Order: sequence, then C-alpha cells, then structure tokens
Amino acid sequence: MKLLLFGVTGGTGARLLSQSLAAGHQVTAVARDPARLRGGDPGARPTLLRGDVLAPESWREAVAGQDAVLSCLGSTDRKRPTTVYSEGTRHIVEAMRASGVRRLLCLSSAGLEVAPDLPLPQRLVTRQVIQRLYRHGYADMARMEGFLASTAPGETLWTVVRPPMLTDGPLTGRYRTVGNGHLRRPKSLSRADLAHCLLHHIDDTRTHRAVLEVAY
Repeated sequence: MKLLLFGVTGGTGARLLSQSLAAGHQVTAVARDPARLRGGDPGARPTLLRGDVLAPESWREAVAGQDAVLSCLGSTDRKRPTTVYSEGTRHIVEAMRASGVRRLLCLSSAGLEVAPDLPLPQRLVTRQVIQRLYRHGYADMARMEGFLASTAPGETLWTVVRPPMLTDGPLTGRYRTVGNGHLRRPKSLSRADLAHCLLHHIDDTRTHRAVLEVAY
C-alpha cells in the first residue's frame, strides 16, 4: 500500500515508519526535520518530505494517490495549549477530501475517559493527576475527535486509536482492542505494539468511523 505518515519523529511514529517499511509498504513520511528520523529497514527507504502539519501547503500535494494516511501527531508541551491534534487533523482531512483519499488512522488517548469498571485508585489517579497534567493535550484531542465525528458518513473513513500509558517495551503483536467501548482493566502498551495496531487496522472495515481502545 501507499501510506502517508505524520508524526514520524516521535516514539510511536518512528516505530510505525520502521514497521511500515519492513512490511513492504510504499511510504511517504512528513517531518519538520527529516534529519531526526531514525531506525528503519536498511533495505527500504521512505520518501522524506519536509513539512509541518499546521502548514498544509508544504505537504498537501503528497496526499494524492495514497491508500491511507496515518497520524502519530503529538505535543510534548504540557504547560501551554496546543492545536496540533485538532488543527493538524483538520488540515489532513481537508487535503484528503481534495484528493479523494478516504482512510485515516490517528492517535488519541484512553485517558480522555475513565472506564466505569476501573479500580477506584486508578480512577482517582486518572482524574486527579493524569487528566490535569495532560489537560492541554487532552482538550485538543477531544476537539480532534469531535471534528472527526462531525464529518459526513462515508466521506472520511477515520479510526481514532486510544492507547493507555505507553512504554518502550518490545513488539509482541498481542494486545486487546475494543471499538466504541472500554477495555476491562487496561494495562500499559508498548509503542511498538501501538504502531502494530495502527498498521494492522488499515484494512479493518469494522473500525471505520470508530474509536478503538487498545491495551494489554
């Protein structure tokens, strides 16, 4: 498949890039600083495109002809509000509409909601610590999810993937998922397995226009 990837210099994005190339996909990777790209299959190379998701003129033309767009956009700034999730995804969707590309997978976080069966200590930590610590990022993720939900049915076939706490553990290919619901007592997830989940749900029509929770 022909894949366009955003957020490839981050922990999950770098692993997604590497796994996509190893699987034989034709990859175009957008990055503000392509020199930061690391790892990957030594026998395969992506098409590197210098660009900023908030400046679509730098990458818009690359959307045409892609089979899917995968976004691992994120912000590491906890102190200030961000629009990288909402405005970045809006720019991506607008470019996809103009080019007739429909499949989109992007990342959010399981921390946006507190599952009803989560143990009390974990619920308290999520509400009182995690949601406050990441409040700016979570607020923008919520705007992103709201925007995607508002798009016309059949226009953009999006999947929002919500992982729990991420680790640098190995790729196992063994994790649980649930669409438009909550996993029972979710644990952590490695960034490698999160990348695996994104890549292996591209063709899963059951996840079209759905929020997918994933965890061990």
